[in-house]
Amino acid sequence: MKNTVIILAILAAGCAQSQPASPAQPAQPALDVIELSATDARGRLTSGQLTSEALTKAYLDRIAAIDDAGPQLNAVIEINPKAMADAAALDAERKAGKVRGPMHGIPVLIKDNVDIAGMVNSAGSLALADNHPAADAFIAMRLRDAGAVILGKTNLSEWANFRSTRSSSGWSSRGGQTKNPYVLDRNPCGSSSGTGSAIAASLAAVGVGTETDGSIICPASVNGLAGLKPTVGLVSRSGIIPISVSQDTAGPMARTVSDVALLLTVMAGVDAADLRTGLARRGALSVVVLAATAAVMCVLQAELLVVTIVEGLVFGAVLGALLRLAWGLMHGEKESRPIGLTAIDGAHDVVALALIGAVLAAFL
Repeated sequence: MKNTVIILAILAAGCAQSQPASPAQPAQPALDVIELSATDARGRLTSGQLTSEALTKAYLDRIAAIDDAGPQLNAVIEINPKAMADAAALDAERKAGKVRGPMHGIPVLIKDNVDIAGMVNSAGSLALADNHPAADAFIAMRLRDAGAVILGKTNLSEWANFRSTRSSSGWSSRGGQTKNPYVLDRNPCGSSSGTGSAIAASLAAVGVGTETDGSIICPASVNGLAGLKPTVGLVSRSGIIPISVSQDTAGPMARTVSDVALLLTVMAGVDAADLRTGLARRGALSVVVLAATAAVMCVLQAELLVVTIVEGLVFGAVLGALLRLAWGLMHGEKESRPIGLTAIDGAHDVVALALIGAVLAAFL
């Protein structure tokens, strides 16, 4: 009996071994975000081939792999702790048929001198390491409204390089030294070096830098990107740690011109807290009005009117003042602003219009 049991056990074991093993499930390939453009990502999100949650996780994994570890680029100074939750919420909105705007579900990195609610805004300085803004800067609000996922903040030259004549591009006491991803021991350039390095290394498809003089253009050039410093006033400056009231502006950085245009379209807008964003558009209106006036004068054979250069200056100045007054009455611009800034901007507009009037006088 005992021998029979042993034989049956051996036969059973042999049968079990002869059963074919179930095929192993193939591992899901990791999402490849290297050199992925925001425009391409947008198309894949729209078609359902990609989710914002998967895209955001892929960028976070890449940041962990080559920014925190590996070559340690030090391009990202802080991760948004709500990035994954925000991405999931945006996926749910898309599934429900709601698309906020052209950046819906696309992660973006923002320089660490821009206010982001729930994150530190330090300008790279340990002196502001505990500075937690209560609200988003206007441009951050615009990005959220358009559906962007704020992935994190990028390192910069401390105080946007306005701390010393011997400062190092890309170094801050809070974030350390940012490296050029193409040649690790070379200068990443400019105070927006963290954004430049991060986008070049595909830690995100698009990013926001700021510039006073070269801080977007230089890192874009050195890191092989497209970067744009917008005309001051096209993009709001409120909620951004400043250097110069007449030169500072935020701007887009990306791998392609199309992505720069996509990001700039979302960032640009009139902000009641930044007088210049209104004046930039009023300046265009003034030129149109002056051009129309010149056309009418030509039609009426204005050569019969002898206008001197001095009279042209007066004409331009008066017309400029009237246009400013009319615009203020139409739009009820009574919000509180620094008196000095208002006076400077007003004088700028009047002088510009006066010069245009003088040119018209010279040629009519």
